[in-house]
Amino acid sequence: MTKKKSISASKASLVLFLCQMISALDVPLDLSQPPTITQQSPKDYIVDPRENIVIQCEAKGKPPPSFSWTRNGTHFDIDKDAQVTMKPNSGTLVINIMNGGKAEAYEGVYQCTARNERGAAISNNIVIRPSRSPLWTKEKLEPNQVREGDSLVLHCRPPVGLPPPIIFWMDNAFQRLPQSERVSQGLNGDLYFSNVQPEDTREDYICYARFNHTQTIQQKQPISVKVFSMDSLNDTIAANLSDTDVYGARPVTERQPVLLTPTGSTSTKVELRGNVLLLECIAAGLPTPVIRWIKEGGELPANRTFFENFKKTLKIIDVSEADSGNYKCIARNILGSAHHVISVTVKAAPYWITAPRNLVLSPGEDGTLICRANGNPKPSISWLANGVPIAIAPEDPSRKVDGDTIIFSHVQERSSAVYQCNASNEYGYLLANAFVNVLAEPPRILTPANKLYQVIADSPALLDCAYFGSPKPEIEWFKGVKGSILHGSEYIFHDNGTLEIPVAQKDSTGAYTCVARNKLGKIQNEVQLEIKDPTVIIKQPEYKVIQRYGQVSFECIIKHDSTLLPTVIWLKDNDELPDDERFLVGKDNLTIMNVTDKDDGTYTCIVNTTLDSVSASAVLTVVAAPPTPAIIYARPNPPFDLELTGQLERSVELSWIPGDENNSPITNFVIEYEDGLHEPGLWHYQTEVPGTQTTVQLKLSPYVNYSFRVIAVNEIGRSQPSEPSEQYLTKSANPDENPSNVQGIGSEPDNLVITWESLKGFQSNGPGLQYKVSWRQKDVDDEWTSVIVANVSKYIVSGTPTFVPYEIKVQALNDLGYAPEPSEVIGHSGEDLPMVAPGNVQVHVINSTLAKVHWDPVPLKTVRGHLQGYKVYYWKVQSLSRRSRRHVEKKILTFKGNKTFGMLPGLEPYSTYKLNVRVANGKGEGPASPDKVFRTPEGVPSSPSFLKITNPTLDSLTLEWGSPTHPNGVLTSYILKFQPINNTHELGPLVEIRIPANESSLILKNLNYSTRYKFYFNAQTSVGSGNQITEEAVTIMDEAGILHPAVGAGKGYSETLFATSPVMHTVRPTFYKVQPLYPRIRNVTTAAAETYANISWEYEGPDHANFYVEYGVAGSKEDWKKEIVNGSRSFFVLKGLTPGTAYKVRVGAEGLSGFRSSEDVFETGPAMASRQVDIATQGWFIGLMCAVALLILILLIVCFIRRNKGGKYPVKEKEDAHADPEIQPMKEDDGTFGEYSDAEDHKPLKKGSRTPSDRTVKKEDSDDSLVDYGEGVNGQFNEDGSFIGQYSGKKEKEPAEGNESSEAPSPVNAMNSFV
Repeated sequence: MTKKKSISASKASLVLFLCQMISALDVPLDLSQPPTITQQSPKDYIVDPRENIVIQCEAKGKPPPSFSWTRNGTHFDIDKDAQVTMKPNSGTLVINIMNGGKAEAYEGVYQCTARNERGAAISNNIVIRPSRSPLWTKEKLEPNQVREGDSLVLHCRPPVGLPPPIIFWMDNAFQRLPQSERVSQGLNGDLYFSNVQPEDTREDYICYARFNHTQTIQQKQPISVKVFSMDSLNDTIAANLSDTDVYGARPVTERQPVLLTPTGSTSTKVELRGNVLLLECIAAGLPTPVIRWIKEGGELPANRTFFENFKKTLKIIDVSEADSGNYKCIARNILGSAHHVISVTVKAAPYWITAPRNLVLSPGEDGTLICRANGNPKPSISWLANGVPIAIAPEDPSRKVDGDTIIFSHVQERSSAVYQCNASNEYGYLLANAFVNVLAEPPRILTPANKLYQVIADSPALLDCAYFGSPKPEIEWFKGVKGSILHGSEYIFHDNGTLEIPVAQKDSTGAYTCVARNKLGKIQNEVQLEIKDPTVIIKQPEYKVIQRYGQVSFECIIKHDSTLLPTVIWLKDNDELPDDERFLVGKDNLTIMNVTDKDDGTYTCIVNTTLDSVSASAVLTVVAAPPTPAIIYARPNPPFDLELTGQLERSVELSWIPGDENNSPITNFVIEYEDGLHEPGLWHYQTEVPGTQTTVQLKLSPYVNYSFRVIAVNEIGRSQPSEPSEQYLTKSANPDENPSNVQGIGSEPDNLVITWESLKGFQSNGPGLQYKVSWRQKDVDDEWTSVIVANVSKYIVSGTPTFVPYEIKVQALNDLGYAPEPSEVIGHSGEDLPMVAPGNVQVHVINSTLAKVHWDPVPLKTVRGHLQGYKVYYWKVQSLSRRSRRHVEKKILTFKGNKTFGMLPGLEPYSTYKLNVRVANGKGEGPASPDKVFRTPEGVPSSPSFLKITNPTLDSLTLEWGSPTHPNGVLTSYILKFQPINNTHELGPLVEIRIPANESSLILKNLNYSTRYKFYFNAQTSVGSGNQITEEAVTIMDEAGILHPAVGAGKGYSETLFATSPVMHTVRPTFYKVQPLYPRIRNVTTAAAETYANISWEYEGPDHANFYVEYGVAGSKEDWKKEIVNGSRSFFVLKGLTPGTAYKVRVGAEGLSGFRSSEDVFETGPAMASRQVDIATQGWFIGLMCAVALLILILLIVCFIRRNKGGKYPVKEKEDAHADPEIQPMKEDDGTFGEYSDAEDHKPLKKGSRTPSDRTVKKEDSDDSLVDYGEGVNGQFNEDGSFIGQYSGKKEKEPAEGNESSEAPSPVNAMNSFV
């Protein structure tokens, strides 16, 4: 009786579904139809007040609809407002805010109407409000002084914004403040301390409010917290009391929990159905309390409950009326507890049970529009016709309103209209448009003719026959041209016209014909079906044990259909193979050379074709090589003498005797079982026990004929299995469990494929295993539809609406009864391709290589599936700087989720691009938006393609170059900069030349002979200069072949390095290329210094030779050292040579076998100790020192004579007049000292002081003896000869301010500058 009722309910549901299928047919776009709103802005639309307001309203219809708007319930005349425009062929409004409009002036409620001759559709009421991000109100914040262990709350009190801001706490360094069970942020943004610690002391607790809509962040003034610890307080008291006083602040007192928020013992909370419920409890106490949540009289909902903020926040997602009740939070520490009860009431805005669907009827047919919604409180239902309340709409004799249903009888073409259903309560409303379209149309088949379907044998085949017609056509299928109509259990006929062959065999191959007919006509279409052989791995990889550094190979030999091309992929531990040359992948195998411990793992061979995929795996175990050949390590011998005792219905005891362990202790035993009743010959893992255990109690399942075997395992590997035990058959019982991994995913827009993992044989617990499959549409007040199927793993529900949620459950049963009640899962019927393209695509070019693209999101209901994101297709149409056209390569960027903008990087400058945007779901991509054309501006060019320096002479060099590979615009000129380099690698003055863009060579004249020059070369467009390339070249020596030192060497470059007016010739030189009889390198010359040598040569031969320099110690038998020359230069600097050593050198060309120059020999300069000269032995220095000593002796005699006269000399007068005067220089006319200071404190030189150019010396510089300079043992000189380090004399000088030296030039310094 129960089964009969289920079938009857199923038939009733099927009849209702067929009616819905008729109403849900999509009308082809070339047929007349009333308007349908395809895109609209959200009901609550918060806009950025700085940007233009765009209010979406898109609709389709035949003929195309016209659009009008109301604002605050009255007609909105956009022609009277210059700031408002409507997009062409669209109802979308654009309110111009960026050119003088104010967003506040356009706040209000807007509604769009789309109208054509067959009816009018209306949008939701769209409430426009500009976002607000107000500043923080100024307030005076007092420092928080709190005792250690006490609780503390830092209030944020953010400004009220629209939408509300996101709150977070940071410090002055913009680092988030750490939070924990003790310190955390509440839902209101305040920062709560359950108890404060000394480390909480800081002056930069800053609350930030981020307003995402306007992308602004507001900052509160920093809050200061000072925590007084008991130790510091005791120290302070002790310092102010005598030793006899009794002192001491009370220690930190532990306290039981007290709730900081919410206050009181109870509170209430109202939340709407489908929202996220957030409940919060934060407690003070020491030690820090722990929070626990319970629901009085019930359990917290599984899979929807989450704990956040260290369990202080209870979060329940997707709440429903069943979640109403009392929730208690309990704060507990070792001293006690506190609790608070929150009474939660869940209300509900209206939600659909059955939304009205479009009706396509033929003249004379009947139909119904049903509008059912639920909510709390129960919503009221009202109908409109073409946007007008149905009570005052024009009469239609075929229409009758019955509450939530409109009944149509014997409709005529004039009955076409759009009806609106409004369901509303105090928490919101729902508005749905559904049209009635009266058409008389013969059948159409929309599936392409002769479509080819390829299927693997023994798999289901689905042959499509999409159709349309009015009245709804009947569909029939035939095999072959003259075959009979298909029927029977081997075929499944879906309401959308699809033919399903559940198990396709080789004889299913052939042509199939679909016929659609109604009273107005008949049409047919033919498709082809091919059945392919499955792919099989006939030799699978096997388990391997290999010693370290050995070689191992896994085989994977396959058999496949000859018309399919297989690809083989190897994985290690379900990941790609390591990028290691030791792994060799062959056609049928994988070989690993020189095996190491890290190669241990599972290796999987995967074979893919376009229609199927198979895989097989094997484990590789790497073991250590035996330490000595005397001891042989091996796998253990198999256990034996297995015995079963203590047989019960659900358990048995197994015992065994271990085999020989073969010098490697047994680590564990693996027990396997065989089910001789369901899967004879297959062994399954049961359990494992330690190697010291030889008995085990095994849990058994009903209705299984058990045999057991035992495998011993040691470090080397696994033993062979033992002999099987005796068999033991357990009694039958009801199934203990239901199928796992139950899913509902539609394969077509109008079906629901319910799949599950079938129970294994031993899980059936008895004979006659079947499954009870039940389903019902979610949020629709329908009964469960159930069907009992055989032991399969899939059931297809046909004729479902596109992409709606279903509740699904699958229950196992056998001849003894049912398994426990299964849990419900949520699935979705099939997806369909998105209906519309993103609109309002805009491109903002940011720079020459980057652009930002914006688009308006499509309405979620038009996605018709899980929104995967948006795809931007873009491609270069033309380069504006080059005429050549390349193959157009489209690039695709995917932006996941409901993003409305994206960045396009890597664009080429000065080019024209096109792009379009598409929305994607799990089924595929929707239509593309119209192509958008944009151009990138000019950029800077790439570096010139080459720079070659040839024809060196005594005073000239010739430069040749190639234009940039990527000009990225119109070249305006080339910039050449060059400067000489001396023997110490210092750079001389820089010369810059601007060269016209049409030149490709240049002759530089009036250069110094035997001088190295460094060149910097780059191209320019109107945007700027591109990357430069550099080269070095050397002018040749004079005829005497002598390397003259540059004037002023060691101090920099002389200004006479170039002629006063060097002439730079930009005339294109004439080149005469003569093909040499043979390649050769000649005139190898060297210019050697102390630790390096400059090698130059001349080359005659083919262009683009790659040179190298070989060198070694002369007379040595050591191998030549080789240095590669960068590019095709004809010079090279050898560095790191040993001073005072003779070297041999030769130059060769790569690629020219055995071709090199003759040898040349040179000698590096003698070594110099720290680049200093022992000037104490120089004659000029001795003479100079004698002259200085004589001068000092004469001055001392003069001073002595004048002092004996007893009068005041100028120095004394100055001393009397000023206590601490500035030190004055020596007089130049008579060589006597000027005024001086007796003060003992020697003042440093002022910043920026310098020795005068007339060589006078200030007293601070002449106080010390000459021994304090170059002759002291601590005197140091750097490599260019200048004096470094502090004076080493007896007096201690204070350093001068700044980075500039305060020393006067001494003879030592002057001489060392020439070294």
